[in-house]
Amino acid sequence: MGLSFRHMERVLGLGVGPLAAGTVGLLILLKVIQRLRHKQNLQDKVVVITGASSGLGKECARVFHAAGARLILCGRDQKRLQEVVEELRNKNNGKIQTYTPCTVTFDLSSTSLVSSAAKEILKCHGHVDVLINNAGISYRGNILDTQVSVQRDVMETNYFGPVALTQAILPSMIDRRSGHIVVISSVQGKISIPYRSAYAASKHATQAYFDCLRAEVDRFGLQVSVISPGYIRTNLSINAVTGDGSQYGVMDKTTAKGWDPVDVARAVLKAVCHKQKDVVLAGPLPTAAIYLRTLWPALYFRLMASRAVKEQRVKEE
Repeated sequence: MGLSFRHMERVLGLGVGPLAAGTVGLLILLKVIQRLRHKQNLQDKVVVITGASSGLGKECARVFHAAGARLILCGRDQKRLQEVVEELRNKNNGKIQTYTPCTVTFDLSSTSLVSSAAKEILKCHGHVDVLINNAGISYRGNILDTQVSVQRDVMETNYFGPVALTQAILPSMIDRRSGHIVVISSVQGKISIPYRSAYAASKHATQAYFDCLRAEVDRFGLQVSVISPGYIRTNLSINAVTGDGSQYGVMDKTTAKGWDPVDVARAVLKAVCHKQKDVVLAGPLPTAAIYLRTLWPALYFRLMASRAVKEQRVKEE
């Protein structure tokens, strides 16, 4: 082997080490060029964000506004949406042309109203380039104590709402042969943990629907991104519903130590710019659990059963 290396060095007139390093460098450069070629410029793009009045939605509004997008902010509270508009109106770094956002107020859980809301959205600029399905609700509860109506309500907001809005906007994207649909799912759309049944079920359904959508609209040149964060430092757990439909009202320790919503918003922006299809934003343990669920399900089930027992003991204490 040593002789062959020396022979190569004599033939090429340089060491194999530098040659290998140069090859790796060239491959990295080609990869960077490829990413830049496929990078989407968001200047002047029409971007719709649901749940834009607070939390992750509000941070997404900030980063997409800074990127020069024409925003359409959606939510249930017009006053809070207008506060976001006023904040963004006063932000302009002078380097990128920014625009005052439009607002459309509606309740995503009322799927019967989504069609009319979609028409109002399309009237703002005539089309939609990027639809970010962000609005959602969380849940904490024991299945035995949870009303079926609560399970249904969580599904209406987290699954049927985004589906209805997507399908209302989709035909206009297909007509233009251009568009990017994003959904904020969760790690719990890939794995399930105890006492999150309604939430995990809605996110599993979301993952499946948008995976199917991605395959079906690829021939039209449309992009679909599923973003699956772990815990994010927002009021999601405080606003979560319990088994009887009442508000949970507690900031979980896991949520308090979760991702900064600014970082998640930037990851969403990156996913859109680089047309990423499936993005998991989680630490090593949740990421390992995703693989464990597939590669060694029996062990995963045992660990979740043990976790359920431990959490129940904590509640009883």
